[in-house]
Amino acid sequence: MKSKKKIVLAYSGGLDTSIILKWLQENYDAEVICYTADVGQEIDRKKIINNAKKFGVKNIIIKDLKDTFVKDYVYPMIRGHAIYEGVYLLGTSIARPLIAKDQIRVAKKFKAYAVSHGATGKGNDQVRFELGYHYFGPNIKIIAPWRIWKLKSRTDLINYAKKHKISIPKDKKGAPPFSIDDNLFHTSTEGKVLENPKNSAPEFIFQRSVSPEKAPNKPSFVTINFKNGDPFSINGKKLSPAKLLGKLNQLGGKNGIGRVDLVENRFIGIKSRGVYETPGGTLLMYAHRAIESVTLDKETMHKKDQVMPRYAELIYNGYWYSKERFKLQKIVDLRKNKVNGSVRLKLYKGNVIIESRQTKSSAYSVKKVSFEENKTFNKSNVERFINFHKKKLRS
Repeated sequence: MKSKKKIVLAYSGGLDTSIILKWLQENYDAEVICYTADVGQEIDRKKIINNAKKFGVKNIIIKDLKDTFVKDYVYPMIRGHAIYEGVYLLGTSIARPLIAKDQIRVAKKFKAYAVSHGATGKGNDQVRFELGYHYFGPNIKIIAPWRIWKLKSRTDLINYAKKHKISIPKDKKGAPPFSIDDNLFHTSTEGKVLENPKNSAPEFIFQRSVSPEKAPNKPSFVTINFKNGDPFSINGKKLSPAKLLGKLNQLGGKNGIGRVDLVENRFIGIKSRGVYETPGGTLLMYAHRAIESVTLDKETMHKKDQVMPRYAELIYNGYWYSKERFKLQKIVDLRKNKVNGSVRLKLYKGNVIIESRQTKSSAYSVKKVSFEENKTFNKSNVERFINFHKKKLRS
């Protein structure tokens, strides 16, 4: 007997991917394999397995990728100080390349002819997933339900779910939920009342941070240690990448740090509004810039700042595996071996304040910068320096 073809579905166990699972079974003569990448999102393994089994799924894969996600994706991005359109720390964007890569690994293992995802036809994630699929599995078919099925709206989805007795989750107010994406680096919330930019984001949508007003009245302090450009310990305690970021999320979240409300320009050409929470990532970004300020030379720092907008845009657009991103990463990492030391931060009601920077690097010289008289800096050279630039001004 000839075995059925196989499709590997990126499956969360939630409403959208449960509907897609049923739809794939109805419309394709194929076995659907459910794949979940654990990148630090709130994950209920029993729920995922039970929901998939309700539809007769035999192969359910849940892969723990948390440390890989932080070490090989978040940390390189932090080293590049990647910020999209001035404020967005790219929490959703940076997870998709890893999920796509590992989903293709599973597809090859099971000799699947196709992969599928739950990204909507108006969003960026469809691009991010599919560029990753193409990079690692160019001959594997991609099924994007939102672009081909007859379900055109959230209302259509809910009606389909009711028809097939698929449970419909509720938000904290008992209504159908917002569109939420979360991982160890961030949480994003979109849709419903947020679609109109004149509306304030309701407080109940925030999941990993308190409002600055409700944060403690006393500041918290944290020291982050860096080696070769990456953090490796908090307050002197070495932690794995995933545990380190998780600890910073707790510290930042309880102090109201890392909230962003952004109307962004999507890669596909429309504007959308998202509310993001990135408490630990915000602390890492502040600390990394602070340690670089005392360990890197001016030219290296400024070069990094010049390439950052393009570097961030490539990540946002799903070009993590592009030759251009690899090239920019080499520029970003050119002097990372010099980025060693510690930064102490004060966290207070949504604010991150640099308390101190410590390093053995020679890039910063107390003697040279001191207002006290010393022989380490020749002030007579300054006049020649200014005269040189006077000539350049008119050239």
